[in-house]
Amino acid sequence: MNIGWIGTGVMGVSMCKHILKAGHKLRIYNRTFAKAQPLVEAGAEFVQPRELAQNSDAVFLMLGYPKDVEQVVLGDQGILNHMKKGTVLVDHTTSSPELAERIFKEAKEKGIDSIDAPVSGGDIGAREGRLVVMCGGEQKGLDRINDVLKVYSGNVQLMGSAGLGQHTKMVNQIVLAGNMIGTVEGLLYGHKCGLNLEQLINTIKSGAANSTAWSVLGLRMVKGDFEPGFYVEHFIKDLSIGINEANRMNLSLPGLALVKQLYHALVAQGGGRNGTQALLLALERLNNHKIR
Repeated sequence: MNIGWIGTGVMGVSMCKHILKAGHKLRIYNRTFAKAQPLVEAGAEFVQPRELAQNSDAVFLMLGYPKDVEQVVLGDQGILNHMKKGTVLVDHTTSSPELAERIFKEAKEKGIDSIDAPVSGGDIGAREGRLVVMCGGEQKGLDRINDVLKVYSGNVQLMGSAGLGQHTKMVNQIVLAGNMIGTVEGLLYGHKCGLNLEQLINTIKSGAANSTAWSVLGLRMVKGDFEPGFYVEHFIKDLSIGINEANRMNLSLPGLALVKQLYHALVAQGGGRNGTQALLLALERLNNHKIR
């Protein structure tokens, strides 16, 4: 297929490498060319969004914020105005369910299939090609790009109509937020009482309390590795969407709200561009106790 891809950050660049390896023609665009350069060197063609949209069977997005998606897709120069009838738009950005529904409606009027398809699995899942893709839209649209999705994912699920892919990702992020605070507090407790933290992680990960936050990000915390697999500032965006949706449904989610406030504290301390495992730093300061 002729694939267009907009957004080649931490996740996007690895996903695109799988597409190239699978033999698809790939056109890419990113606001910062340096982040796209490794893909150009690997065979992708760097073009402007309009040309990308005009020459692609399917256009994939992996952007930062809902406002970016809205501007790229629906703005005055939005790609939806330049995509051909019968093509597919796939948005991997974690974004607003309402925006996903609006894009689906406008795309359908133009004869274009739209799939909201946020992913889970982080930087490791993207590199290893085992992401989970949570889709909202119609089966016929998904069928046309399923083979492409499978080159960088291990599980593709159609969760229902437009927007339900994004709602599924919100559930994912709510659970992850709980796992993150549990991991940080567990490591602080373990260190304070004198346990060997690497042995602690290896012991608990074979039991009922295991999670990716514990077994993967916990080790990064212990080693002082706060490089981003997923940026703190983007996680706060996700948690904000989750809280807004919960408010709209008249749901009280106090645990989610607490974790979001702790991440805001981390940003105030200069950690917005760290990985989500840097939540440890905020709790270390709160307790005046470091685990390293």
